[in-house]
Amino acid sequence: MSAVRWGRWRTGGEPRIRELLAAFPAMPSTVIAERIGWPHSIRTLSGNVAELRPAYLPPDPASRTAYAAGEIAQCDFWFPPVQMPAGFGQVRLAKDLPVLTMVCGYSRWASALLVPSRHAEDLFAGWWAEIEALGAVPRTLVWDGEGAIGRWRGRRSELTAECQAFRGTLAAGVYACRPWDPEAKGLVERFHDYLERAFLPGRAFASPADFNAQLAGWVGPGCRISRPGRERLARAASRAAAGSRPARALAPSGHGGGGTRGRLH
Repeated sequence: MSAVRWGRWRTGGEPRIRELLAAFPAMPSTVIAERIGWPHSIRTLSGNVAELRPAYLPPDPASRTAYAAGEIAQCDFWFPPVQMPAGFGQVRLAKDLPVLTMVCGYSRWASALLVPSRHAEDLFAGWWAEIEALGAVPRTLVWDGEGAIGRWRGRRSELTAECQAFRGTLAAGVYACRPWDPEAKGLVERFHDYLERAFLPGRAFASPADFNAQLAGWVGPGCRISRPGRERLARAASRAAAGSRPARALAPSGHGGGGTRGRLH
């Protein structure tokens, strides 16, 4: 657009377009051109309308999920795309490296632990270790259809007997997501992507124990993934402290944790 046309746009066309968008945010550019009598290229007008329209569109509720402190944590397995020696000449592939991950909705406190398998005894042992590190129990723990947790049957979430016993020990709710519903665990899925981009590159692992040692040193007492930058991590740390207060206190004794096979007490 020439300087003359741009001046006309700023003084005449833009205010009128803003009025139309304020009343009808989704009005097509072709209709706007007709209403204001636009004499120039529709492509030029469409580009300018595209710049103005976002300021008048209502917020998308699907992209603005709010979490209350202590309300929810999302859990899942991450399978790092690496090969790892497991002793006695054996090598584990990604499918044999289940890393149990958990992210709290309010504080974005996150933890990860490589467990021996996806079997119930290993899953609940690792899960207890992560909840113990958090120091409190969120009211609801969200999983997908993991075999040791439960699945969606009919119109309701159905948990396994082992999971029912474990959540009873925690006095918390466990929700098994519907099949093919990745948006229900968006926080933990983004954590998996973060691990692959920020933790794995440039590392080698001598054993599963070495993997857990490096992961624990990198994650620390609880990795906050809400925003990048050290000054923002400090704000997330304060949110984690606040987020644990409304959550239920952790029982003084419970599952034999540590990522090894144990039993419910």
